[in-house]
Amino acid sequence: MAFDGITVANLRRDMAQVMTDARINRIIQPEPDALLLTFKGREGQGRLFMSASASLPLLYLTDENRTAPVTAPNFCMLLRKHIGSGRIISVSQPSLERIIFIDIEHYDEMGDLRRKRLVIELMGKHSNIIFCDEDDRIIDSIKHIPSQMSSVREVLPGRPYFIPVTQEKKDPLNTCREEFDQVVLTKAMPLSKAIYTGYTGISPVIAEELCYRAGLDGAVSAQAVTDDHDASRLWTAFDTCMNEVREGQFSPMIITDEKGRPVEFASVRLTMYTDMHARTGESISQILYTFYSMKDVYVRMRQKSADLRHIVGTAIERTSKKLDIQTRQMRDTEKMDKYRLYGEMLHTYGYDAKPGDRSLTVTNYYTNEPLTIPLDPTMTAQENAKKYFERFSKLKRTAAALTDLISGTQADLDQLLAIRTFLDMAVSEPDLAQVRDELVQAGYIRRRPSKEKGKPRFVSKPYHYRTRDGFDIYVGKNNYQNDQLTFQEAAGNDWWFHAKGTPGPHVIVKSRGGELPDHVFEDAGRLAAYYSAARDAGKAEIDYIQKKHVKKPNGARPGFVVYYTNYSMVIDTDISGLEMVE
Repeated sequence: MAFDGITVANLRRDMAQVMTDARINRIIQPEPDALLLTFKGREGQGRLFMSASASLPLLYLTDENRTAPVTAPNFCMLLRKHIGSGRIISVSQPSLERIIFIDIEHYDEMGDLRRKRLVIELMGKHSNIIFCDEDDRIIDSIKHIPSQMSSVREVLPGRPYFIPVTQEKKDPLNTCREEFDQVVLTKAMPLSKAIYTGYTGISPVIAEELCYRAGLDGAVSAQAVTDDHDASRLWTAFDTCMNEVREGQFSPMIITDEKGRPVEFASVRLTMYTDMHARTGESISQILYTFYSMKDVYVRMRQKSADLRHIVGTAIERTSKKLDIQTRQMRDTEKMDKYRLYGEMLHTYGYDAKPGDRSLTVTNYYTNEPLTIPLDPTMTAQENAKKYFERFSKLKRTAAALTDLISGTQADLDQLLAIRTFLDMAVSEPDLAQVRDELVQAGYIRRRPSKEKGKPRFVSKPYHYRTRDGFDIYVGKNNYQNDQLTFQEAAGNDWWFHAKGTPGPHVIVKSRGGELPDHVFEDAGRLAAYYSAARDAGKAEIDYIQKKHVKKPNGARPGFVVYYTNYSMVIDTDISGLEMVE
């Protein structure tokens, strides 16, 4: 997530278009390190949100209002006093730094026209919002930085404002081929790193993109680029990108992965993410709002599901160990047939054994091969036979009991693995609530006191996709939804899909009483593969059958079904061509 100088340049251009000559009519400080500035200009009212959060510095134009605190903080009151009705005369960016200057004219208490500057620094943990006078002297800042916190620059009232120079970086908007070769190609470091450490405002993502456009590996040493043709291609990619920035030709976009999770954003085209999805936007502000809103959803859901993930992970570990122990015990019972055979042979040939013998070799009348039987020398042949028959009977009883135990433990493990898959699919609190309900019903979580009895209500909906020719496909997000889809909503002639031998959702295709085109089978198969535990493999085997042939045994766990004589296909997990219906 690169809030780099190019993104800031895009923001500066958009801000200048709507904020120049606009008047400020409201300033609030909704968070300790954030401001919302409302202005009215030629194009009507607008808002600028700015945050100096160390973890998430932000700046974007928005229509969304925020609630002001009951008591305005001192910094907010200071801004209201000086520029509460000021006129914005310019929005600028020094070189390609991650800094925005907003210059504002206002009348002071004496009626004299004065000028102030609001500085927004978007520098990661060093981000700040600084208010300066016309002589670039700091009046105040949203975060005070004394000398004890920074040896580079103090940010305190009365101190002069200057841009800290912590590294000798060149201006990418004012460079040439000779300087570029000297700055980049002489460094003993990876090529992409040489670019972003040599020039201001270029992030590692943009540096990798420039290498990709030039057909070069960003991980190779910059000094290894000795071929003039390669160096020329790299310079051309760099110069073309900088020309786009100079001319304001931005292409704001979001990159998302196959699960729809936000991966990256940029103000220029990102062509290196060939296996992901690119979404363009009308403005960089829209892209930033969308990106961080999407990211907030996934982060929030990850945080809210953390306790459930821990419970499920612990249960999977314990159940796996339990299954291993039971499987080893079952392997031990394989000796029971050998003990039965020893007992039978001793009943037949025991008269050949002499007192004190430690073994007896006989002919196995089942195979006509010699068989050596260990003996306890303190016992007679018949007593040894009785001992072997007792061992056989004990292991036979153990095997019978273990068969049921292993079956139950395997079912527990399958259910837990499916729940872990469904936790990844959850996109809302109702989705998590249903997963929690299943864990409660299975006994992994203590039931909360409640007046309601019976099964949990279905408060979330399955995913709903629609093919290009209008066939509806539904994907269950958990085992309760799987049961609901398959046995309540699907008709007998609808088609049912599931990833073979792996946890995953039930996928239902509504047949509309007719035959399905081949591509609909493939689309449904891809959805079943994509949302299953096999999605990271890129391909999965899918079972599919008409719903009327899918049965649920009495007393079976949620989501468990049986079916026979099904069809199968091996399909990839690419669902980019499918449209989700909101």
